[in-house]
Amino acid sequence: MTGQIAPATARGHAASLKKRLAVFMPPSSRHAPWTSAIQMTIALWLFVLLIFLPVISQRHAQNGWTNVMLDSSTILMSMSLGLLMFVPFKKSIAWSGPVQLLVRTLTVLAAAGMNTLCDLLFQAWIADHVTQTWSTLPDDFRRAYSSTLNYTLVFGVNMMLFHVSYGRRAWVTQELRVSEANAMAQEAQLAALRYQLNPHFLFNALNSISSLIITNRNYDAEEMTQRLCAFLRGSISLDANELIPLEDELSLTQEYLEVERVRFGERLNIALTCTDEAGSALVPGLLVQPLVENAVKHGVARSTRPIAVTIDARLDNGALIITVANDLPVSTTVIGSSHSAGVGLANIRRRLAVLFGDHASFRTEEADGRFTATLRLPPRWDEADRPMD
Repeated sequence: MTGQIAPATARGHAASLKKRLAVFMPPSSRHAPWTSAIQMTIALWLFVLLIFLPVISQRHAQNGWTNVMLDSSTILMSMSLGLLMFVPFKKSIAWSGPVQLLVRTLTVLAAAGMNTLCDLLFQAWIADHVTQTWSTLPDDFRRAYSSTLNYTLVFGVNMMLFHVSYGRRAWVTQELRVSEANAMAQEAQLAALRYQLNPHFLFNALNSISSLIITNRNYDAEEMTQRLCAFLRGSISLDANELIPLEDELSLTQEYLEVERVRFGERLNIALTCTDEAGSALVPGLLVQPLVENAVKHGVARSTRPIAVTIDARLDNGALIITVANDLPVSTTVIGSSHSAGVGLANIRRRLAVLFGDHASFRTEEADGRFTATLRLPPRWDEADRPMD
């Protein structure tokens, strides 16, 4: 899709920000801290020791509490192995579901088998070097099978606790992001509406329509009126709290540019390029519009010569790259140096940080007489290839 953007047809598929934002939030190991893993593992195995303490006491009923303490000390090995399981757990967070399940299952089985082996070796060492009474304890296949089964169940619970803790932290983080994103989206929408309903903007648009009518350019006046109505209607109905297809956002932006083209005439040259894949990508509403408004306000409106405003959208390894650029008028300063533009660009950066964290970027630069703003939005992690190492 190059040049003309088709009328918006996919807005009915836009879901709420809370339901759709998660597809841009890849799993993060930051939601699985070691402190939480240590606390859960120690608490779990102390609880297990408390449950099995009567059995251990009965096993050494004739040999005194020293043997009970020696037998109970093996819980330290279990805690160590439980914490070692946290390493493959964190490593597999971003892996695909089946691979993740397989790795964690094998980790649990390996920990259970290793713990059983350590128990048998520890028993043999105690029997040889500390007390002969341990030589009467069973060390055959039946004990090994029973111990392995018990350890598998407990290590499995240990692994599930890691997963539950991670899921809870990730959910809380997403809820906080969504809450802040909703607030910022409402601010963006109100700011956009204030601009769209700005008397100065409407005055310029209506004055241009009046000039067209006076010069008997009735067809052009009618077309501009329709575009102005379409732009205002689309702006008011657009919900900044939703993720919408980029083609919807660009369709609204194009309506705005067509209105301004009538006002500025040959001073405004528009070049819009958007691939089909980029057009169907989801973006937060009213994210591109402020950049285009800045390009017109600080580029075209301040110039007496033709100014080119270019918009380019494409995918790069799944990430959405949106570039808005405009020629700078002679002897003008960078757009970002003005207070209004600086605030607008800062708001975009804040909004991207809230929505996507470190997975999105926004940069501006001035080079060769052009000011360029580039947005980079992350791919949907549920559809992208996930790292396997």
